[in-house]
Amino acid sequence: MAVAVALVIWAVADPVLGHRLRMTDGGDTMTVGAAAVTVASLLASLAAWALLAALERFAPGRARAVWTGVAVAVLAVSLLPLAGDGMDGGTRVTLALMHLAVGAVLIAGLAGGSRAGRPAREGPHS
Repeated sequence: MAVAVALVIWAVADPVLGHRLRMTDGGDTMTVGAAAVTVASLLASLAAWALLAALERFAPGRARAVWTGVAVAVLAVSLLPLAGDGMDGGTRVTLALMHLAVGAVLIAGLAGGSRAGRPAREGPHS
């Protein structure tokens, strides 16, 4: 879901509105495309899930609280580069929206736990 949300935001900004997401660093210009958005949001999702699963295993009583604190801190730190130079306002706003949307989906979606290591729920006929 986090990947889909990020791709929808990218699709509205880039193909629909025609605003190419570009960042410059010195003389190099990087265009943020669908592949980069997919990979970045997928890696963030997997890292969030893995951290929650590890915390549930090694600190089960406080796993969700610790994970939520870490997730909010990581989200805040991920926004810091957007304050720098090298991108226009449209790119800055679009990237901020993507970061916030992915963070919100992950924090809300994983609030119930990772489901790793839990036995499968029994069906009604068990």
